[in-house]
Amino acid sequence: MKAIVINTGTEILLGDVLNTHLAFIAREIFQFGLRIDEQRAIPDGDAIQSTLADVFARSEIVFVTGGLGPTSDDITRELVAGHLKLPLIEDATVHEAIRSRLAARRIPTTERIWRQALVPGGAKVLPNENGTAPGLYLPANINPAVPSPHLFLLPGPPRELQPMFSDFVVPILRRITAELEKVAMRIFRVANMGESIIEKKIDGLIAAVPGIELGYCARPGEVNVRVIGSAEVVAQAEEIIRKKLGNAIFTASDETLAAVLVRLLAEREQTLALAESCTGGFLADQITNVPGASKVFVAGYVTYSNEEKIRALGVSRESIERFGAVSEQVATEMAEGLRTRTGVTHGIATTGIAGPGGGSEEKPVGTAFLGLSSENQPAGWEKFFFPTDRETFKQLVAQRAFDLLRKRLL
Repeated sequence: MKAIVINTGTEILLGDVLNTHLAFIAREIFQFGLRIDEQRAIPDGDAIQSTLADVFARSEIVFVTGGLGPTSDDITRELVAGHLKLPLIEDATVHEAIRSRLAARRIPTTERIWRQALVPGGAKVLPNENGTAPGLYLPANINPAVPSPHLFLLPGPPRELQPMFSDFVVPILRRITAELEKVAMRIFRVANMGESIIEKKIDGLIAAVPGIELGYCARPGEVNVRVIGSAEVVAQAEEIIRKKLGNAIFTASDETLAAVLVRLLAEREQTLALAESCTGGFLADQITNVPGASKVFVAGYVTYSNEEKIRALGVSRESIERFGAVSEQVATEMAEGLRTRTGVTHGIATTGIAGPGGGSEEKPVGTAFLGLSSENQPAGWEKFFFPTDRETFKQLVAQRAFDLLRKRLL
């Protein structure tokens, strides 16, 4: 079945709002053997009508997001009803749900609010438990005189669309895709290994597995290796990938490297503290974005200046003057001083030159040192070179730092 997503909203095309709907819907429908074949982003207004006319003839399922609210530019339901030649009928249940929600929040009503209770004849209401505009499902060929695919009209805000999709769209999709052949997909997230190196290790072997689809997606400090096919061939591919990539794979689940590290520390009942210079608190931000981080994360220091490295972490002034703040000696002293002061199991320190200025011939922009101090183990350090923009530099240093400790924990 061919599935198409239409995202409405001038704010998307102006770049004011990040369109997250495509990624969410694509992930949700894969379990039913569906993949997004095409995506359109169109402005508010009449463009919806010509777009529907264009895609209806070559699709079996269409998802439309946005344009269901009360304002003058929210005309998706009206244009869809007009295109399919269906009457708009006020739904008493939706009307009452809107009234109750607004009353509970002491929000005054306007005449336009009640437009959201209008439902095309024959459509199924998808309740919105996080807003006032309900979603709508119009079965295929709802009006025999106007051929049409299965059509889902969904609200624009992600906090409304996503729970509605999971609770009310998924059961409908399960029913209408019952006869489709299901496929399996596995994604292996690999830390700090180049895409071309990974390809050299596995591509030829995976290509020999019949019926497999192989793909790569590179991010700073990470490559996702994706295989799709029947459960049997995906299992064959997984065996090859795990054998060739080993512990460079940090997860085959939907979790970040920071989340994997938090999980490993929690399983071992160990703790972590961070001392950051060049990353400016980025590592701490990544760790504290993980639910449950408070079980393992004790403290984070941003010691950007040399004086603060000396005062807060006990780095020796002699080491800074002799070797420089960006050095293996200072990174190691930062990590050890951090662990001693906080009493944690592991301390990670970062120091480097993010640029664009501040580099030298000996230590060019992009140079970074990581220090790692662990209880009852010798302190370690690693040197890296990431000549890139400041934000990407932080991401790359974070991935290296987290993976350094992850591998120590394995």
